[in-house]
Amino acid sequence: MKLLEPFLSWQSEMQAIRRDIHAHPELCYEEQRTADLVAETLQKWGIPIHRGLGGTGVVGIITGRTPGKNAIGLRADIDALPMQELNTFEHASRHAGKMHGCGHDGHTAMLLNAARYLAETKNFDGTVYAIFQPAEEGGAGAKRMMDDGLFTKFPMQAVFGMHNWPGLPVGEFGVTAGPIMGSSNRFSIKVRGKGGHGAMPHLGVDPVMTAVQIAQALQTIITRNRHPLEAAVLSITQIHAGSADNVIPTDAVMAGTVRTFTLETLDLIERRMREVAQHTAAAMGAEVDFTFHRVYPPTINHPAETAFCVDVMREIVGDAQVNDHVVPTMGAEDFAFMLQEVPGCYVWIGNGMGEHRDAGHGLGPCMLHNGSYDFNDDLLPLGATYWVKLAENWFKR
Repeated sequence: MKLLEPFLSWQSEMQAIRRDIHAHPELCYEEQRTADLVAETLQKWGIPIHRGLGGTGVVGIITGRTPGKNAIGLRADIDALPMQELNTFEHASRHAGKMHGCGHDGHTAMLLNAARYLAETKNFDGTVYAIFQPAEEGGAGAKRMMDDGLFTKFPMQAVFGMHNWPGLPVGEFGVTAGPIMGSSNRFSIKVRGKGGHGAMPHLGVDPVMTAVQIAQALQTIITRNRHPLEAAVLSITQIHAGSADNVIPTDAVMAGTVRTFTLETLDLIERRMREVAQHTAAAMGAEVDFTFHRVYPPTINHPAETAFCVDVMREIVGDAQVNDHVVPTMGAEDFAFMLQEVPGCYVWIGNGMGEHRDAGHGLGPCMLHNGSYDFNDDLLPLGATYWVKLAENWFKR
């Protein structure tokens, strides 16, 4: 493994920054303390900043020996999750119901230190924009920054993202060209029937049985309408109806999520869901209110930029430690919005299995969005090295 020496010397400082952010988690669009820390740290290192994109977003502007015509963006997310931390170690969350359970604290620390190195060495010709983005966890902060002018104020030829990945060993990277993460979408189906006495169902229109029929029929979209080689998930995660055992309610509500790797498959599923819900309800004498909300599109890596990133990773950790055909996940990521506008690549860096956690961690596994999760500080020099090598090699092409 070829790590840049300054990051080994800065390890304790990097860890202190990461753990300070972990101890003070802030939810989407509330990341004022985190944004202040990022901005003040960058300015301390002589890096100009721009604030306010996406509300609490920060962009560090790093110029090389000469600004040049080329520029790239390196992105880290800064928000936490609305969940309770189970860990009790010293840097555990100090705010009930808020936790850095996805490693955004580590992502921020890695990019901060990469920015420091790039600003000090200036071993490139061009401009690097260090993008510290709010509200990844369901708030679409990437799109909000774009709507506020990210790519018009800071034009760039490519943009890159990185996320820690539990289960992937420390020292390994995972990436694939094309879809690497799924789209995230939520739906709600309200069935409106005619309530009545449970002993006299013939006098009413039962929304519960209608909902059951719809739920069963929706799964035929996956098994009979979707192309067998196109991955998709349709999960009904909630059904709510009724208040008493002898009362047929007036309505029933179902909700859930749909995940796909392509927008074409998503279009098909949304259209068929609406048709199935409406016609099944009509056959039962009921009516439906169908809503479908597209939250995040699929994260789709561009082939040329992915091949470039693979070369960078192999230079640092060797061929055997890079999986360039990693199995994608149906989890979602709002970096997808950036990749829809600018070519780029999103990679995973191994976070290990949890052996790194100090005493005081909870009993659960060290997985993302788990109350016992903690970012692995051993990744800090490796992730920062990757960012630096990516930037330097990009401008050598």
